[in-house]
Amino acid sequence: MIMNEKIKASEVELTGLNGEALGIVPTSEALAMARKLKVDLVCTSLLSSPPPCRLIGAGTAKQEAQQARKKENAPKLKEIRLTPHIEDHDYETKKQQAERILKSGDAVLFVVRIQGKEGARAKELLEGLLKELSPVGQRKTGIQLSGKQAAVQLDPI
Repeated sequence: MIMNEKIKASEVELTGLNGEALGIVPTSEALAMARKLKVDLVCTSLLSSPPPCRLIGAGTAKQEAQQARKKENAPKLKEIRLTPHIEDHDYETKKQQAERILKSGDAVLFVVRIQGKEGARAKELLEGLLKELSPVGQRKTGIQLSGKQAAVQLDPI
């Protein structure tokens, strides 16, 4: 984000504090206007000539940039694989791993490999995990039993 004195163009297309178009103005005049109103002059795009610039309240520009950066980083989906006959210690480890992932803002996909008639046991295992992780995650999909696996996705709260 290019602000204030860092704008090198000789003239800019200026937009006021309330979104009103002020037309094409010399950069020095736009900077003087920004100083007088105690706001920042922010260049929104360098691709056009003259570059469009806005008058934005001090500090607001940085907040907008941070929010835009947060939106860019979409949550990732991390897969955790389990078996229906998992030991208690391994179960706790996987649960803690999922909790850490959910707290960091990413989604978790639990996948349980099924052999033979283990479908009911796999479903119980996933329901228990969902219940224990309900404070940090919410279920996006129901428990899906398909062929050789059971899966469920949790999104962070």
